[in-house]
Amino acid sequence: MNIIEANMSSSELTHALTEQQAASYIAMSRSFLRQGRMNGDRENRTPTPPYLKIGRSVRYLKEDLDTWLEQFRQGGES
Repeated sequence: MNIIEANMSSSELTHALTEQQAASYIAMSRSFLRQGRMNGDRENRTPTPPYLKIGRSVRYLKEDLDTWLEQFRQGGES
């Protein structure tokens, strides 16, 4: 069981995560995600993961977060 699953009931498990859940999942701050959404990807800054905007709600797909994390893998074999 991962950190997201530990903090959610079985009826809440989904592949669309809230900002707080996404920040926890990728071990980055909510501020990092917010700034990325507000400012977009900027030169010499770590790009932020893709997100969904549904009305005023922001969601991150778990698959997108996994793909985003993989692009930063260093060393070893893939």
